[in-house]
Amino acid sequence: MTDTIWPPDFEKSSESKYIVLVQSLRAAVRSGEMGPGEKLPPVRELAWKLGITPGTVARAYKLAVEEGLLETTVGRGTFVSSGKREEVPEEVSLVAHMASDDLNLRGIRVPDVGQDSIIQGIMRKLGAEGGMGYIDCPTPLKDVAARQAVVRWIGQDRVGRFTEDEVVLGLGAQHTVILTLQACLHGANPIILTEELAFPGVRHAARLLRAQVIGVPMDAEGLRPDKLEEILRQHGGQVLLTAAETHSPTTLRTSLERRREIAEVARRYQLQIIEDDCHTVTRPELPAYRAICPERAWYVSSLTKSVSAAMRFGFVVCAKGQEGAAQQVSQSSFYGLPLPMLDICAELINSGQAEVIRQRVEDRVRKRVQLALNILGHWDVQWRPDVPFIWIRLPRGWRCSTFMLACGNEGIGIKPADEFALPDGPVPNAVRIGLNPDIADREFEVAMRKLSDILSKPPADVDF
Repeated sequence: MTDTIWPPDFEKSSESKYIVLVQSLRAAVRSGEMGPGEKLPPVRELAWKLGITPGTVARAYKLAVEEGLLETTVGRGTFVSSGKREEVPEEVSLVAHMASDDLNLRGIRVPDVGQDSIIQGIMRKLGAEGGMGYIDCPTPLKDVAARQAVVRWIGQDRVGRFTEDEVVLGLGAQHTVILTLQACLHGANPIILTEELAFPGVRHAARLLRAQVIGVPMDAEGLRPDKLEEILRQHGGQVLLTAAETHSPTTLRTSLERRREIAEVARRYQLQIIEDDCHTVTRPELPAYRAICPERAWYVSSLTKSVSAAMRFGFVVCAKGQEGAAQQVSQSSFYGLPLPMLDICAELINSGQAEVIRQRVEDRVRKRVQLALNILGHWDVQWRPDVPFIWIRLPRGWRCSTFMLACGNEGIGIKPADEFALPDGPVPNAVRIGLNPDIADREFEVAMRKLSDILSKPPADVDF
């Protein structure tokens, strides 16, 4: 840190000290005295050197960050901004596209249990009834029936008492998570906390919202409350985005006792909890966070994994008294869901057909899990009978990259642990295998045998 233009001389100005500090920073940067990437002293160190309070320095740094003069990274410090837009890193698409000849075990596809004929029948029924009013833009009044259907679909025991007025709809779970994050996050440097292994959509959402993601260490029950509290003390955080019932990629379920512990930490630190339940197919017995701490927990899910991915029908049950913020985000960003889709999904649920499909999907998932375990069960597999994927810790001699390449050579696509790890986070030597490719059970068994055969033959040139 140089001593000509920067630091400031408070005796020569009648302005507030934080304003003088920002002006001095601005002058030093524009003159070239402080260059891009140059690190500034920590708040307390600079406050002591200048003889002012840490709060004054913190306020000046905050204003300079909002102006784009400085940039800050949790755990690294505050730096002079480069003034350039950060390059967006390449991310693997959330939609698992592959060559048509390859077997796609990367994605979590809802199995075909007759959805096409059921949805087409509903569309014919709605068309015959007429009077649907598909001319004007969606309004909050026009999605009431769909929101009432969501109340029936979720049920009261799962997320605590709520009404349709506390439900906001989105275009699938990923969009609804982003909508909810927009309602919860604030300030120039928002921080999202999540599992140290997380669905890649968390990173995509955080990048869109210019938020920082910090991973919380896990154990066999999911997030560790002690580590969550430690991170909150050290870094702060506004939102915990978590998958307590069905964690992807590990299949873990957080126990009720652990959920209560995490809810208590959230209360102490004024933390909002967004529970992403989109990978759950069954009717869980454990209450969601929304039932445990309704004043600060949001419940997000969709019909994508249990009924139909094509409908893009997601929903959030808002924390008590906070539905207005989510409704405002919804209205400001996309007005509302298309009216035909609202009618189709409401009829799917109200007619009981969505539950028929869900039960068929659950039965198919259980069958596929059993088929996979019959062949792969002697490996280090983490699984649940109600979860449409398994988590395999690779045996000695394999690494994710080489195993993924070996599977690709056999025309099989899998998802390595790298794609779930956060930046600078731990990467276990494991892979996730989706169990619902659109193939017959006999072909599926052949694919599982191929995987088992590959697992049994690690590269010969590996040093043990």
